[in-house]
Amino acid sequence: MKISIIGTGYVGLVTGACLAEIGHFVTCVDIDAQKVEMMQSGRSPIYEAGLEKLMQKNIKMGKLSFTTDSRAGLNHADVIYIAVGTPQNPDGTTDLAAVEMAAELVAQHVVKDVIVVTKSTVPVGTNAWVKERIRQHVRGGISVEVVHNPEFLREGSAVYDTFHGDRIVIGADNHESAMIIEKINEPFDIPVFITDINNAEMIKYASNAFLATKISFINEIANICEKIGADVEEVAYGMGLDKRIGPQFLQAGIGYGGSCFPKDTSALVHLAGGVEHDFELLKSVIRVNNHQQAALVEKAKQRFGSLAGKRIAVLGLAYKPNTDDMREAASLTVIERLVEESATVIAYDPQAIEKAKPLLPRRVVFAGSLREALTGADAGFILTEWEEIKYFPLSDMKNLMNNPIIFDGRNCLQLEELRKHKIEYHSIGRPSIGRAFL
Repeated sequence: MKISIIGTGYVGLVTGACLAEIGHFVTCVDIDAQKVEMMQSGRSPIYEAGLEKLMQKNIKMGKLSFTTDSRAGLNHADVIYIAVGTPQNPDGTTDLAAVEMAAELVAQHVVKDVIVVTKSTVPVGTNAWVKERIRQHVRGGISVEVVHNPEFLREGSAVYDTFHGDRIVIGADNHESAMIIEKINEPFDIPVFITDINNAEMIKYASNAFLATKISFINEIANICEKIGADVEEVAYGMGLDKRIGPQFLQAGIGYGGSCFPKDTSALVHLAGGVEHDFELLKSVIRVNNHQQAALVEKAKQRFGSLAGKRIAVLGLAYKPNTDDMREAASLTVIERLVEESATVIAYDPQAIEKAKPLLPRRVVFAGSLREALTGADAGFILTEWEEIKYFPLSDMKNLMNNPIIFDGRNCLQLEELRKHKIEYHSIGRPSIGRAFL
């Protein structure tokens, strides 16, 4: 089937490459000429495991192409996916400007009956609005149906998730259109749930809000554990053995970030407010997460008294490992606080440095390696649990640092190993390893 995709961000590009991989002919449309030229050469503008390999394979086979020409990219498509960004407005609502522009491009350029599939996360009612807007401006006689097919991809493993997802949700008011989209996705061999459009829109928001709630809940439990001398990892493990709860998203730390949870929780709060429902639980989830991001800085201030003049190695900048995404990353808040406390910040990330530079204070120094960041440091802050950081030799860490003191915001180092190497260690909701080693 001939498929066009408007938008080549994390969702659009992964979707395009994976649909090409299962046999469709995919054209990705984007207004950024430099980005399109990069993708045409088989290079990905984002870091995502396995993505470039898929791109290069399917470009070579003639199943995947990229263009800035909206007319050429859209006019002969059987199905058009809208996968543009829906960022958060300053008031917490969803910015639908890019979705509106995509709808206008569809109306302007399609020359035959088409199904429009929204992958973008949008508030309930948006797809009906998109359908009406396209129909108002499309040429007479052309039929346009709109289907919502929300994505449930984890950045860093988005390609894997596309082929191994738990479910594919298809929201449609037209049965025939739903069947076509189900057929497109059939080679993935993933369970399909077909519902109406409003339900599909709500499923996406409700899913992300629930996962965010689990994260904030376990972080609150971690904060209590610190006060009573319990270990949150043991507590979370015991909780997770209950099949009604499960172990997923019960990892305590410095909170969630990224492009989905922060904006989707905020959008759902505003959606609830729009129908006169005060979503108190979700408001608390957001407040807990915002507070949690400052936890490491407060621990360091308690430990040192003052951070002024301290050389702090910040290890990991991306909001999670295996991606270079800096959106709502905890590192942005933590580093800003460290700079405010007059600390000297030496930052390292294996993938996200270039995206982080324009977002961080000019005083931040960027290291080219983990060793460089740790050398001469008075303390290390672990903010992203990259494998490189988790498995860095503790003996080297101790020898490189001026003071081997680690503040671990991801609870990714093992307490027994740290004790063996006599490294002072502070994490979230777990016992600290004290100053006696220094």
